[in-house]
Amino acid sequence: MSAGGSQPQPITLAELSTMEVDVLTRVGPKKLEGLRQMGIESLLDLLFHYPRRYVDRTREAHINELGEGEEALVVGRVTRADSQRTRRGRTMVTVEVEDRSGRLRCTFFNQPWRERQLDPAVLVGEVAVFGKVEIFRGWRQMTNPVVDLVGDRTGRIVPIYPQSDKAGLSSWELGGWVEQVLRRSEKRTLADPVPATLVADLGMRSRSEAMRAIHLPESMADMASARHRLAFDELLRIQLSLVRTKRRVEATSQGIRHDIDGDPADPLGMVGAFVAQLPYPLTGAQERAIAEILTDMASPVPMHRLLQGDVGAGKTVVATAALLAAVQGGHQGALMAPTEVLAEQHAVAVRAMVQGIDLAAEDNLFGVRGVELAVLTNRTPAATRRKVLAGLGDGSVDVVIGTHALIQESVGFRSLGVAVIDEQHRFGVEQRAALRSSNADGSVPDVLVMTATPIPRTAAMTVYGDLDVTVLDEMPPGRQPITTTLAHSDTEVAAAWDLVRSEVAAGRRAYVVCPLIEESAKVEASAAEDVYEELATGELAELDVGLLHGRVPADERRAVMEAFREGSLQVLVATTVIEVGVDVAEATVMVILDADRFGIAQLHQLRGRVGRGTAASHCVLVARGDPTEDALARLEALVRTDDGFELAEVDLDLRGEGTVMGERQKGRSDLLLASLRRDRDLVAKAREVAFELVDGPGGLERFPLLIEEIDVLLAEVDEEFLTKG
Repeated sequence: MSAGGSQPQPITLAELSTMEVDVLTRVGPKKLEGLRQMGIESLLDLLFHYPRRYVDRTREAHINELGEGEEALVVGRVTRADSQRTRRGRTMVTVEVEDRSGRLRCTFFNQPWRERQLDPAVLVGEVAVFGKVEIFRGWRQMTNPVVDLVGDRTGRIVPIYPQSDKAGLSSWELGGWVEQVLRRSEKRTLADPVPATLVADLGMRSRSEAMRAIHLPESMADMASARHRLAFDELLRIQLSLVRTKRRVEATSQGIRHDIDGDPADPLGMVGAFVAQLPYPLTGAQERAIAEILTDMASPVPMHRLLQGDVGAGKTVVATAALLAAVQGGHQGALMAPTEVLAEQHAVAVRAMVQGIDLAAEDNLFGVRGVELAVLTNRTPAATRRKVLAGLGDGSVDVVIGTHALIQESVGFRSLGVAVIDEQHRFGVEQRAALRSSNADGSVPDVLVMTATPIPRTAAMTVYGDLDVTVLDEMPPGRQPITTTLAHSDTEVAAAWDLVRSEVAAGRRAYVVCPLIEESAKVEASAAEDVYEELATGELAELDVGLLHGRVPADERRAVMEAFREGSLQVLVATTVIEVGVDVAEATVMVILDADRFGIAQLHQLRGRVGRGTAASHCVLVARGDPTEDALARLEALVRTDDGFELAEVDLDLRGEGTVMGERQKGRSDLLLASLRRDRDLVAKAREVAFELVDGPGGLERFPLLIEEIDVLLAEVDEEFLTKG
């Protein structure tokens, strides 16, 4: 009790993070070392060590009632455990489990440690086993069942904690220590940083109730509502950090207010003239994207926008409009791509699009000049490089397109107005940040980051939550649908080569993508050469076949691509170097070998290399042998749809949040309960609440406990990632 008899303040998570686990009873030096091995050093770490599953004792089966083929959960005591060697030299551990109704034999193959784990002489309390029941010689038995050590814990729902044999800690020991923390916290209760009125509006329970129910639930419904609240807290902390960072950058960065309207005598301006001279109309999505970007650029707050668009959705046109908006106001534009092939591709496309667009030039007899575009990569010759650097420094180069060569120390801009970063997930945090800090006067250029890999909505809000997001969700007219098929059998594979030959005979071209090999670029190149030799002397012997992989010299690579574009090469055998940056309208067939080795996003990107002309296109996914269940699900999804955003959601379901959270640093802020898959609505709600709290009267400063939690629970590396990412 505090002075004057006032009630003690609720205990905060920050306070629990400063209390070491050795304050608990039954935590001696050996147990303390085991806890530390598991990363549990504070009482907060212990509370955040959530159960990995629960044994619902209201649903446990009695052994004598089990029928053959039934999957069941049995809770009982181990009466015997021994091991023997089979004729083939495998270890077989046999364990007998007994409840009040009968006995069950459990057999474990190649798990010799089970004899020690389930030794009845040292085992404390009961075990829970889950598996399929077999009946053999009158015995009910299970083979390799799932085992959880329950101990002497009682209750209708028994939590099972992640444990460690190496650390020498059991689930019931961990559960006992968690109960101690909860019991000792009862008097003060756990502080709830979210305003009570908001908690009530959200229909959620208090933090104290939720923390108790996640560890000691009365029912599975009780546990589910606790998880809902605590998962929301995890997501809210991340969103608050992102939104707070976003607002801080907007308030403190010196941006550039671009002259979007242009000269009154030229009401269209450069962007209008650019759009007017395009040989095709913009899609509605492109028009909306350009309008959003120009509105951002007219503001003194630096733009920080993510442009998502499926393969072929027309992102380059939108990016070019942004570059011209900067040039129109007397500034410069830069486009940074992850590879030289893609940078060169962009340069060709942008140069063609800005041809004939003029800007004012006082030092010119005619008073106008064209847009000066330069390319800068590590392959740029020294003399050209010096000229480009001088032009960037004095402002005579309006737009530069290049690779990470753009952020080397020797590169200086007179006034970089907008930076476009393509396939931004391929650049590191520091590389992206370097382009934003290019101006000597401290002004921050507007930043547009682009990706052709559609990102699930929940991931975009969580990983890229400090960016405004624009989505190109319409395809330009004329894009051809791509028929995707799966080839398992020899007959289906032979049909794929028939398709290649028939398309080539019609004057079209084909790609063959070699199997993905992770060992090294050298091994992958060697494998590609083997595939090339096999096809060029076999199935495709009568065709002109070329080879492209990462170890082909740059000049030869350019020559191969040019030959494929003009048609002197009809089939291109390649590794994933063609994943982005290759645009050949006459290519109508894509055959991907061992497609089950690739991820959904990569397969979708590769497939996007065809369907770029006026002819119907095809993609054949070759998967011989016996693909895994997950691999088959990926391939079937690609056969079912060519919508990249739908595929991104499928990918998230199949691979989990590691797919999209992997770029983040490993810190305490990693999602423990929340799931970007299961909690799609909760992610959106957390983002909505974060804006409400940060933007409300008085801002986040009204909620000091929330600020404290963000500062304590989001590690510094996470804060840095969220700020610069």
